[in-house]
Amino acid sequence: MKIKRTRLMLTLSAASILFMFSNLQSFGQKAASEPKSTEASGMPALPFNVVVIKHTVADYNKWKPYFDADSTYRNAAGLHQLGIARGIENPNEVEIPFIADDVQKAKAFTTDPRLKDVMEKAGVISEPGIKFIKVLRMTDALEDPGDYAEISHKVKDFDAWLKVFDGEGPAARANDGFYDGVLARGIDDPNLVYLVFKITDLSKAKAALNKPERQKIMQDAGVIGKPEVYFGRDQQ
Repeated sequence: MKIKRTRLMLTLSAASILFMFSNLQSFGQKAASEPKSTEASGMPALPFNVVVIKHTVADYNKWKPYFDADSTYRNAAGLHQLGIARGIENPNEVEIPFIADDVQKAKAFTTDPRLKDVMEKAGVISEPGIKFIKVLRMTDALEDPGDYAEISHKVKDFDAWLKVFDGEGPAARANDGFYDGVLARGIDDPNLVYLVFKITDLSKAKAALNKPERQKIMQDAGVIGKPEVYFGRDQQ
């Protein structure tokens, strides 16, 4: 999930948003191989609100011009595009994260009939998946374009889950090919956990998710149901 740093800085500067990462929390105990945090990298101060929209299109090349042409309406709604990705397994599955200046305005934008009409004309063939999340932690792992794994799931208790997650630590996840990028929780449902990891080996990442020991960690952490997993590839 690539972060469009330069473009984002210009957009958010105009909106008078402070760019700094003071007192940024790390993802547990840092290891030497873990990416450094994105302190002073041009992103807004933590925490900040993000809207993630994911849907399937009939033809990406047809859909993209419609999406680009709609930027004026998105900007008016206080949505600032962070990047764009296509599914690794299905390139017509598109995911776009936006920083949201105002969550209520963002919700109004996503429910506007005009947007539904634009999506239909652009060839969106699935019901859009929309998540409103608050980003709590971030490292520079996602700064450069590449492949990533997005994992979201419900938990019984966020604080109890976080204790287990931090106890596992970034080094253990890095050994399985998952490099901590983003940790967020749902705005409307604070027991929704949203994680993004940089990956370098898709097969290794898939195998790691199915390890019995990792399944046990999730169970111990109070994960409810089957996690939703998306493997994406950033677009230039």
